Amino acid sequence: MDQFQALRVFARVVEAGTFTKAADSLGMPKPTVTKLIQSLESHLRVKLLNRTTRRVTVTADGAAYYERTARLLTELEEIDASLSNAQASPKGRVRIDVPAVLASRIILPALHTFHARYPDIQIDMGVGDRLVNLIADNVDCVVRGGNIIDESLVARRISQVEFMTCATPGYLATYGVPTHPSELDGPHRVVGYFSAGTGRISPFEFERDGERIEIVGNYGVAVNDSNAYLAAGLAGLGIIQSGASVLQEHVKTGELVPVLEDWTTPGLPIYVVYPPNRHLSAKTRVFVDWIAELFGPSNVRRR
Repeated sequence: MDQFQALRVFARVVEAGTFTKAADSLGMPKPTVTKLIQSLESHLRVKLLNRTTRRVTVTADGAAYYERTARLLTELEEIDASLSNAQASPKGRVRIDVPAVLASRIILPALHTFHARYPDIQIDMGVGDRLVNLIADNVDCVVRGGNIIDESLVARRISQVEFMTCATPGYLATYGVPTHPSELDGPHRVVGYFSAGTGRISPFEFERDGERIEIVGNYGVAVNDSNAYLAAGLAGLGIIQSGASVLQEHVKTGELVPVLEDWTTPGLPIYVVYPPNRHLSAKTRVFVDWIAELFGPSNVRRR
């Protein structure tokens, strides 16, 4: 038995929660993963995992073993990195997850500059507004908007979003121009945005002279994808509130018109987030640094 490989597989199964997810993230056949775990348990003469048809749970012995071996694996990875040229010329695969609008408007158009610096790094980019579990889904880092609730994660602030509220000229010709946020509950219509994870509708937010208003609005359609949200606004389906840098492009072309400009909307921080208990490899670190550099002057919202 290759004990180092078995340790890596065991750690991945614990983090992923299932043999199938672990096998997929490691690029191994599921029977190979199962066999390595069985060999490890046989070697240690201890049951490390409890298996059910849906999920794997860790025994008390398995939890203690994982805690100690996870540190060992991290140290071995650091030793490997220090004895190779990885620091000078990082290579390998980096798995990231980003909201749709950030991927299409900011990251993908600029990604060629990252590859020009680091041609040997492959980027596996998950795109969508659903929050992923960095450990279970084996993701190296994510870019997220809003406050980070999970204090176990490392969050590096990379930007601040400013907002605009807009509608199409056709919409305004039909419904008129709103003069107060309360009108978004009727007679005006908005495009709703709901969380892919919780289903909660994100309210529109306005501030003026110490007054703060949050309003869901009267919507005919709500979506859970930031690109779809913008598309619905451009189709004249209602008023939208989104990142100023994204909407400004369409304001310049006349596709959108700003409304309620005498009100402001609180800014939204943008973070790059990664697990604290995972060694931040050279390939991941240079990507995190590049993302921070890319977003430095930018303002984009998750919607």
